[in-house]
Amino acid sequence: MTAVTKIVFLDENREKFFGEGPCRLLRGVEETGSLRSAALDMGMAYTKALKILKNAERALGVPLTARTAGGKNGGGSCLTPEGKEWLDRYERYRDACIEANRRLYLEFFPKQRETASDHHREPGEREDCGSE
Repeated sequence: MTAVTKIVFLDENREKFFGEGPCRLLRGVEETGSLRSAALDMGMAYTKALKILKNAERALGVPLTARTAGGKNGGGSCLTPEGKEWLDRYERYRDACIEANRRLYLEFFPKQRETASDHHREPGEREDCGSE
């Protein structure tokens, strides 16, 4: 048995606008300085990445990245201060939910304690409590 914590944010129309995919995309932008590179690293088309980013920015009402067009020095992207704050809050909230889920799982399914407590999770990895 496995309990999985998955954090998804929905807009006013109950449409998903943020979760692990956009989180990874923004971390990729932060690491590479490029939305195109971050998208390629994820095996995603640039146009899809741009659509995901614009959808999240629309739902949040703040720009998450600052983009510069290509040219002599090439273009690029970086996280805005609002983007960094949102990403940090999202990751802290996600990790707190994962930890709370782990504790609750062990409380409600105590016989799973041995397998769940042996499970090691890296930061940002979804929590699978217990064994399959």
